[in-house]
Amino acid sequence: MIIRTGDGEVDIALLENKGLLEYHNEKLDKGFNVGDLFLGRIKRLVPGLNAAFVDVGYEKDAFLHYHDLGPKVKSLQKYISQGITGKRDSGLLNDFEIEPDIDKNGKIDQVLKANRHILVQIAKEPISTKGPRLTCELSIAGRYIVLVPFSERISVSQKIKSREERERLRRLISSIRPKNFGVIVRTVAENKRVAELDADMRNLTDRWKKSFEGFTSTKPPAKVLGEIDRTNVILRDLLSPSFNQIVVDDQTFYNDVCSYLKTISPESEKIVKLHKGRADVMEHFGIEKQIKSLFGKHVTMKSGAYLVIEHTEAMHVIDVNSGNTAKGEKSQEDSAIKVNIEAAEEIARQLRLRDMGGLVVVDFIDMRQNDNRKLLLSKLKEFMSADRAKHQVLPVSRFGLVEITRQRVRPEMAIKTAEKCPTCKGTGEVQAAITVIDEIENNLRSLMEEAKPKTVTVAAHPFVSAFLQKGIYGYQRKWFKSYKKWINIEPKTVLTLLDYEFLDKDGKEILF
Repeated sequence: MIIRTGDGEVDIALLENKGLLEYHNEKLDKGFNVGDLFLGRIKRLVPGLNAAFVDVGYEKDAFLHYHDLGPKVKSLQKYISQGITGKRDSGLLNDFEIEPDIDKNGKIDQVLKANRHILVQIAKEPISTKGPRLTCELSIAGRYIVLVPFSERISVSQKIKSREERERLRRLISSIRPKNFGVIVRTVAENKRVAELDADMRNLTDRWKKSFEGFTSTKPPAKVLGEIDRTNVILRDLLSPSFNQIVVDDQTFYNDVCSYLKTISPESEKIVKLHKGRADVMEHFGIEKQIKSLFGKHVTMKSGAYLVIEHTEAMHVIDVNSGNTAKGEKSQEDSAIKVNIEAAEEIARQLRLRDMGGLVVVDFIDMRQNDNRKLLLSKLKEFMSADRAKHQVLPVSRFGLVEITRQRVRPEMAIKTAEKCPTCKGTGEVQAAITVIDEIENNLRSLMEEAKPKTVTVAAHPFVSAFLQKGIYGYQRKWFKSYKKWINIEPKTVLTLLDYEFLDKDGKEILF
């Protein structure tokens, strides 16, 4: 995991065998994260949609459907009422009497009333023109367990296969579970000791108490409990023995990550490293270059085959093209299955990388043999098995199409890889590189005369950097004669052709 901070946001990249697997960009001041608890006010009921619109402080009212109320919504309403009126002074539910479940086929106006306060959780972040989507089935996730108020049920992850281990975990949780709280045991709890599970349980119970204090001391709309930030969510959900390095480029953030790892996995603290190089951490690990090549409309694979990815309002469409790969195969069918399997692996990666959700239609290369279609489907499901988002893959149709639905809870990761040239305005002609060089030379002269830094590095687009370093008697030797200092040159993919920076010994931009 590579973490880069700056300008009020955090970039997080997950690498596997040096290949980019996931990329997240998190705004630090974003107010509506999945998992946040809000005290909202019901603005209006819409019986035709069997839903309510709730004011949680976003510019558009949030959407709450009847099916997202959950069976225990009456218990939740009673709990809120007791807290706000002062009849309850503790968030614990030891003395709380659970109300009967609501009718799963009921109507929204039978349960909720306009202008009432309601405690809700963000289920989907604001996407496009839509406000957040809400749920009243509250849950607080920890490292090993998920705490579910107003329930008595204990569930164990289906990925834990051992019957003995499942029973052991049920017995342990039963002995430490607070009254009127249900628990979902996560996969990472397998073979964990009771002390670790109990510590996680206490932490989640304390967070629930904090939410009680939050909604009883404020007026809607207000956030009463924030989900931990995206970096720590990824650490919590993904951290496993397969992680061998976490690199952070900021000292404060490094301390935060180490502190969080101490609470969830002390043995993993040693794999956290602080990046101290002058080069940008994403540049150092080759991530910027991968981003530019992987987020475009065309994605080329190792064999030479490529994908064309189109995004529409209704769905995402992916077309698989063989390119020049068919030459070495005995038959068209052999070529098709080989390219399709390679494409299936890349498509599974692209879905995670771009966090594409909703309906995805893939046009694979046509195959005549039914066995090959079955093989392709099984391979696609295998490649997608590591995806944490809920998804469903339908069989290959007669026309070679595969439909995939994938859960979307956050805005899709979209990165522009094609830009209009700031000089030619799209005409296809740019000013000569020498004009950019002249500008660098003039500003470097001013910098050396005014600021007189001890160490200077010129960071520029790789084309410009190569031009500066060209030949034995390049610009560096010329600058050395003029300023009696060796000026380093650093190629930086993230910079455009006309951009450049002067960096100090720590890799920070020199402003003058």
